[in-house]
Amino acid sequence: MTSPIAGHLLVECLLAQGVTHAFGVPGESYLAVLDGFHRYRDQIRFITCRQEGGAAFMADAQGRLTGRPGVCFVTRGPGATNASIGVHTAFQDSTPMVLFVGDVASDTRDREAFQELDYTHFFGPSTKGMAKRVERIDDPERIPEYVARAFATAMNGRPGPVVLVLPEDMLTATVKSVQPMPRVEPVQAWSDPGSLRGLRELLLQSQRPLVIAGGGGWTPQAAQALQRFAENWRLPVCNAFRFQDTFDNNHPQYAGDVGIAINPKLAQRIKDADLIVAIGPRLGEMTTGGYSLLKVPKPLQKLVHIHGSPEELNRVYQADLAICATMNAAARSLEVLTAPTQLPWAEWTRQAHQGYLENLQPQPLPGNMDMHEVVQSLQKHLPQDTVLTNGAGNFASWMHRFFRHPGLAKGHKVQLAPTAGSMGYGVPAGIAANLLTGRLSITIAGDGDFLMTGQELATAVQHGGKSIIVLLNNGMYGTIRMHQEREYPDRVSGSSLTNPDFSALAGAYGYFGEKITSTWEFEPALLRALSRP
Repeated sequence: MTSPIAGHLLVECLLAQGVTHAFGVPGESYLAVLDGFHRYRDQIRFITCRQEGGAAFMADAQGRLTGRPGVCFVTRGPGATNASIGVHTAFQDSTPMVLFVGDVASDTRDREAFQELDYTHFFGPSTKGMAKRVERIDDPERIPEYVARAFATAMNGRPGPVVLVLPEDMLTATVKSVQPMPRVEPVQAWSDPGSLRGLRELLLQSQRPLVIAGGGGWTPQAAQALQRFAENWRLPVCNAFRFQDTFDNNHPQYAGDVGIAINPKLAQRIKDADLIVAIGPRLGEMTTGGYSLLKVPKPLQKLVHIHGSPEELNRVYQADLAICATMNAAARSLEVLTAPTQLPWAEWTRQAHQGYLENLQPQPLPGNMDMHEVVQSLQKHLPQDTVLTNGAGNFASWMHRFFRHPGLAKGHKVQLAPTAGSMGYGVPAGIAANLLTGRLSITIAGDGDFLMTGQELATAVQHGGKSIIVLLNNGMYGTIRMHQEREYPDRVSGSSLTNPDFSALAGAYGYFGEKITSTWEFEPALLRALSRP
């Protein structure tokens, strides 16, 4: 090649945005980009995955860990539809991501060519649950413009996924004197002074306030500022569903997580509160207990809702005070909000934390495996910066209830868990976390959950990723069985599983596998796993 081609320019644009890893499954539709990855292989790694859903989950993990868009490449049609589970997860979880889709050549478009699909209709904003924006790049000279806009859109306001469609012939076209755009940074939206005064007045009028923190866009600095705000005003703080590392679980003002299988005392406390200050979460179905903890559309409690997207405010809940602010800006404004010397809710805050501590005590359950003890072993031996991942299923509730996350304020994002309830998320997310950060990664998975994306163990072995997977094998889709037994007692249908020998399967991929049948076996097995290279 004597002239630069568009596929190489695209990789140069990724480098300009600070991308070090891209995840994907190769396709002939974007061979020119793969050649660009080869050309710049000393600056960016293309991680070859085994299925596009796993690749998209890895990109989602990248977005959560870095705060910048995770990057995923797939081919047209089947590749894009496989990746859609990761796009939907990134949308519901407010994770920045850019999905690049290799497409049919321009001269075959709109003929239902091989694997052709209308991506605007499949992924576009009209779906109300996929991408924030979908664009097709037809002019190679405009690649820098589209990439910069995609990164900005993915990060600004409510973070989320963007899809860029790449016609095959466009990628092989030559480009002249076109340079990447500079690195874009997310725009910070600040609270207006009048809203902050209004929030202070509502706090001063309150007797039983409660903070719910979570959602996307948090950084360690924002979490530290949130902690200072809570300490200044001595407020009890809950974390939203599967954002349990937003506020330090060991802090004396921590009240617990608000989500599936919520502590009944915390649920009642939310109902009894006279002021809810929601900082970051969109207050979805899981965080609100099926919209029962906060009544729709107007809660019984006073509600202050702080969110980075104006479209999210007053969409589901009509707030008494809605503040459009990104998390870094919001938390820094809140930490300087002057608190009075005397506050009437000290006992309320103490009881909220005490209720959390009481919920850490397990009730006796039958069986040879005590999952509370398993989680305690993990708590005892894992480094504080360990990344913990899970997919979807009842198995995750053990970690959600009993594991105490140190909190983002300590400097690291440590929980990767899909609020969208995506089965199969944990295994690829854990692998990506180790590849991206080098930190220890622990995944808790169910048998059904693992088999959704377990083939990504091959990706880990190929690219040097290392993770430890605690797999709970109960021979069923346990969450579905629970609902089935409640709604249709003794009529089991479709929820049973016949599973492989998971230890042998792990060995076939190049992992080490060990079967544990009683509680006392777990801690020694964990220590052996931690000692292995």
